[in-house]
Amino acid sequence: MLLQDLIPAALDDWLYHDWVLWWLLPGIGAALVAVLAWAADRRRMRRSDPDAVGLIAWRDISFWSTFAALLLLIAALHGWLNA
Repeated sequence: MLLQDLIPAALDDWLYHDWVLWWLLPGIGAALVAVLAWAADRRRMRRSDPDAVGLIAWRDISFWSTFAALLLLIAALHGWLNA
């Protein structure tokens, strides 16, 4: 059974638009990274040992992935409105 047999025709037509592949899916991925980084930064701020320094700058990852998600989702909206 092929993947094309599992996907309904309406979803199949929608999924393969250029704006979905280039803007929407990466935008959703960046938003997911932003949420996970925010949760990790919140966990870091509430740790019991404030002297335990982490290796990853979660605040920066959260900020830049939020910025990237915003730009990508705006581009996806623009592509959707012009499709």
